[in-house]
Amino acid sequence: MKENDLIIIGAGASGLMAALSANENGIMPIILEKNNRIGKKILVTGNGRCNYTNVLLTKNDYNKPDFVEKVLSKFGPQETVDYFESLGIVPKIENDGKTYPMSEQASSFLDVFLYELNKRNIKIELNQAVMNITKNKDVFAINTVEGKKYFAKRVIFCVGGSSMPLTGSNGSGYEIVERLGHNITHIFPALVKLKLESPYLKQLSGVKINSQVDLMLDNEVIQSENGDILFTNYGISGPTILELSRKANELINLNKKPALKVILIQNVSKSKVIERFENAGEKEIGQGLIGLLNKRFINVLIKEAEIEKVNLLVNEIPKKNIYKLIDLLYDWRFVIKGSLGFEESQVTAGGINLDDVDNLTLESKIIKGLYFAGEILDIDGRCGGYNLQWAWSSGYVAGKRASKSDEND
Repeated sequence: MKENDLIIIGAGASGLMAALSANENGIMPIILEKNNRIGKKILVTGNGRCNYTNVLLTKNDYNKPDFVEKVLSKFGPQETVDYFESLGIVPKIENDGKTYPMSEQASSFLDVFLYELNKRNIKIELNQAVMNITKNKDVFAINTVEGKKYFAKRVIFCVGGSSMPLTGSNGSGYEIVERLGHNITHIFPALVKLKLESPYLKQLSGVKINSQVDLMLDNEVIQSENGDILFTNYGISGPTILELSRKANELINLNKKPALKVILIQNVSKSKVIERFENAGEKEIGQGLIGLLNKRFINVLIKEAEIEKVNLLVNEIPKKNIYKLIDLLYDWRFVIKGSLGFEESQVTAGGINLDDVDNLTLESKIIKGLYFAGEILDIDGRCGGYNLQWAWSSGYVAGKRASKSDEND
């Protein structure tokens, strides 16, 4: 049997980075990839533009800040920008810290990775889906669905989570690491569109606004975001919603009932709107809202305010209904009934319990020589380059440690 120094399972962002990192310490790893090509998920990040880091990120942008801190200190956003620039990726940094390749093509990353892998003679075995890993004495045996068997002194497991299963991350890795004695925390979709309870969704589908949205629990604001919001026939979407979705799903999993508060008007005071209606007594109620907000909201809000007809004059409507209508402009509540599934989520919340993993080396505390990187771990970050940064950082650290370097850092 041929015994390899290092086998990396998964040729996504963390696995590819782990391969280059290990190779820079003189190790020649072999990468096993279940797909027929590398980096499938990289290609769809940032809507194909590849938002590969955020230069403003901190440890607090992740669900487990204390764990990520040590890893990010070894290879953070600046190291990432510098590293990829050395490979040919010129950074384009936007005001909010989001960083893209100047080419604005995710395929640029695959091109530079393929070039580096070929230049360094790093072997990639495509169409090899790992089915099982065992360890006998100091040697790992890796069996694939396709019937091949590989042996290695050390293994880095980088198979991703459950999100975007069409890219290969279908959750199959959890069962493998559980059989090796590791605990998996509760898995659920994060950075995902939310489903709402409302009779008006079909009427509002396609309406987009830029405003504030709050995640509420028992009338308390849990999280607040500003930006684009898109109503859909199932609920609501947009970058702000993706940011809120992790906490919303977490609360639902705890059998709590979170709600969404949409603020339709931000830059006009409530007193100004009250004055507007006081001076619009002879106008139809619908006409009184024209020019204030998107027309598609008008009939819906009038119904929600329990005003019988859209053509009633303002001075014909009871004051309590007018004030209810005005209140809705600043505080419109929707019950969140869940989210779309892993197929639509950008990242998986949950994963390998971090109590089972050394936060300096990313080596398993249960099985020596087994390392983890990327989304398989119970780490997830905000939307906007944070999760790819975790993939690069964890891949880099796991690659360095699995190649027996930096042991005294």
